[in-house]
Amino acid sequence: MDSNEMKSLIQSYLNAYNSFDIDAMLLYLHRDIEFRNISNGVIDAETKGIEQFRELAEQSKKIFSHRLQTIKNYSITNDKVEVEINYEGTLATDLPNGLKAGEKLQLSGKSIFKFKDKKLRLIEDYS
Repeated sequence: MDSNEMKSLIQSYLNAYNSFDIDAMLLYLHRDIEFRNISNGVIDAETKGIEQFRELAEQSKKIFSHRLQTIKNYSITNDKVEVEINYEGTLATDLPNGLKAGEKLQLSGKSIFKFKDKKLRLIEDYS
């Protein structure tokens, strides 16, 4: 894949993510997708395979009434794309950590994407 194809695939995935369209998100994922969410250096969510990813996406969908990931910058090396991300979301439910429904979150972070067979094979989100 060339860099434009990789950027386009990532943007299409994020558009589906932002609109809570899980079926569309899955279209861009390799069946062996690996996903990790890493917060303050600790893995707090991890999936292997498209079914585990779907389960996590369905759970996450219930937590937010609004969410938006915006790409600030791309860095491409071979089959790996590192993306600087701005994230904002509005909680739909109270969380165990004390955050309440209606509260807005704003974070900056990065995501790493790797590819296989013209699909996303790895997604790592860092915040």
